[in-house]
Amino acid sequence: MRLAAIRRVVTAALAVLAFAIVSPAAAATPAEDLVANNIHKGLEILNDVHLTQDQRRAAFEDFLLGITDLKRVAVFTLGDYAVKATPADRDAFAAAFQRYAVTVYQSYFQRYSGQTLKVTGSRVNGPADDIVTTLLVDPKEQSGRPLEVDFRVRSDIGKPVIVDFSVAGIWLAPAEHDEFVAFLGRNGGGVPALSAYMDQLRANIASGN
Repeated sequence: MRLAAIRRVVTAALAVLAFAIVSPAAAATPAEDLVANNIHKGLEILNDVHLTQDQRRAAFEDFLLGITDLKRVAVFTLGDYAVKATPADRDAFAAAFQRYAVTVYQSYFQRYSGQTLKVTGSRVNGPADDIVTTLLVDPKEQSGRPLEVDFRVRSDIGKPVIVDFSVAGIWLAPAEHDEFVAFLGRNGGGVPALSAYMDQLRANIASGN
């Protein structure tokens, strides 16, 4: 999968999490509760007219980092290169990945505003590892089928956090892993080059390109 395709998956998955309206169906597990309840919190921040744009951005970033483990995802996407990289290069990439993810959230929320995200259940994927299944429904689309969006929730660090997303069966982290490892292979394994590329993608999204 090329990076352009991955960006479409990232856009859909991240924006869905933060900006859809959750169906009031009750959540039965901590993982389901995390997904269902926090979408409301994200909406409240982004719709708060009393905040300036900078305040809203900062508040939303704090919120996002509180429910996800982006550093864990970033390290996973590097594959074996994470072991070969210096701690400084790993940390720099994790920061670039975090900036990218936050920018995607903030840039695309209007596209998903007003849609309904319904938590339909969850399944155990492993110890302290659950998959929460949801359906995204656009009330303006009468003929289209709901889009399945799943969230992988890990609770092995003391609290449940989101570590991956799946849109229409495509999981984000493995797709990014494959593409980033390929990028590193073409660029001599230089993690700083990948960090720079992530910042380039972030800048393009922020400027609307």
